[in-house]
Amino acid sequence: MAAYPLPKFHFSVDWGGTRIGFTEVSGLDRQIDVIEYREGNSPEYHKTKMPGLQKFSNITMKRGTFQGDNEYFNWLNTVQLNTIERRDLTITLLNENHEPVMTWKVKQAWPIKVQSTDLKSDGNEVAIETIELAHEGLSIEAN
Repeated sequence: MAAYPLPKFHFSVDWGGTRIGFTEVSGLDRQIDVIEYREGNSPEYHKTKMPGLQKFSNITMKRGTFQGDNEYFNWLNTVQLNTIERRDLTITLLNENHEPVMTWKVKQAWPIKVQSTDLKSDGNEVAIETIELAHEGLSIEAN
């Protein structure tokens, strides 16, 4: 049997809101800063590199706009001074049998931007709304 890479179009998102399909999820990356250090009496004429703090990109999720569905805005409206409703998210890449093959777990996410669809009088596309999330951690699990 031939081994092929996984297609990226079959996924699910558990975001703590209504169960609805998302058209796109991006920003699932993690980066580790590099700390450079050199002792003054080191015989080597270069710096030692060590792992430092981790950084996570904001996650952007897009979905179709539905009449009467304001969940993106309702979540954004939970912001009050220094408090916000935080949610853990689970994003799962699925195989052809709808079984998880890779899972991204997002810790303590909260919305920082909600963008409504653009409007175009001669357009023939579905109305898409976007939410951008900040979060405090991302782990990846291969199933």
